[in-house]
Amino acid sequence: MAKRKSMPVGQKITNVAKDIHKKILSDMNPTMSTPIRSLSNVEYQASDGYFKMLGKSKKRTLSVRTVKTFAQTLKMMSLSKGLIDTHDMATKREAYYISKNWGKAGFSEQTESDAIMDDVEAVFGVNREQLRFTPEEKGGDIAGKLVVIDTDSRGEKIEIDCTRFGTGAYSVPTEVEDLSFKSKAKFVLVIETAGMFQRLVKYDYWEKTNCILISIGGVPTRACRRFIRRLTEQLKIPVYAFVDGDPYGYFNIYRTLKAGSGNAAHLNEFFCVPWVSFLGVTPQDIITYNLPTHPLKEVDIKRAKDALRNDPFVKYHKPWQKAINQMLKMGVRVEQQAFAKHGLDFVVNKYLPDKLKQVDKFLP
Repeated sequence: MAKRKSMPVGQKITNVAKDIHKKILSDMNPTMSTPIRSLSNVEYQASDGYFKMLGKSKKRTLSVRTVKTFAQTLKMMSLSKGLIDTHDMATKREAYYISKNWGKAGFSEQTESDAIMDDVEAVFGVNREQLRFTPEEKGGDIAGKLVVIDTDSRGEKIEIDCTRFGTGAYSVPTEVEDLSFKSKAKFVLVIETAGMFQRLVKYDYWEKTNCILISIGGVPTRACRRFIRRLTEQLKIPVYAFVDGDPYGYFNIYRTLKAGSGNAAHLNEFFCVPWVSFLGVTPQDIITYNLPTHPLKEVDIKRAKDALRNDPFVKYHKPWQKAINQMLKMGVRVEQQAFAKHGLDFVVNKYLPDKLKQVDKFLP
């Protein structure tokens, strides 16, 4: 059976606007329904590999109390429709400033405009790039055995060799959907911190192991996650995550990369990388390699306990429950840079080779 072609986003916006207009003319209170974007409204199955949205939603009805938010949502939809029609785009920050022309419907802070933009995404089941809004945050850095095939401003194909940046790196663009790749690398190593990425680049780790290094610089942006997803889908090679050994690294960074988030559950199918596995740093690594640590902060303990109670991903995977309980019992967290205690080359010559000999023991 041929796959049904989805309705263009601009037409979806028009249809919703017409329905609201019709209800107003008929003296009816117009409503808009958006999915609840939180972990309480998602489910996780390993067979799917990502958080899937459940059926809970919130209904916004036009009233004296909701009139401003309702107007802001409609204005954001109108802005998106105009950008689509003119083949233009706006950054999230520009969208916030454009709202200053909306009178009382304008936003006081960008956090408000970002929240409305996320709601509009969820209403139509599309990503913000389809709405013609782009983020301003950096996507990530790449080094190693990879050629990225992009298109220049004249529409000509160009090949970008990620081995040719010297001590620098190729930066993931905000729009990655039209990229393609060539590589004979054996695996992708996703790295949380810029410092560790620079260490591995300095020691030519990608050349020694025939791999691709990707620095995500904390919580990976959507562009970075989509890049890794498309890259590893096309190349069909494993991807391993190397992050700090703390609750933030485990849940906000690794779990978001692998299974997505509750806030963006309507898009997780496209932005997560279900086949990524966790190389380290694990609580057991602290013992095995005698690493210096820091005490868990109150926020770390709360985040870990919340994950055990409420995170569908953690509740599904018993190895993660065991690792978190071990961390809580030890009462410490560890940074990637802690390996420097044993020498600056220890992570390259000892830790990573040790771990890569037992990938079957990586946390899921």
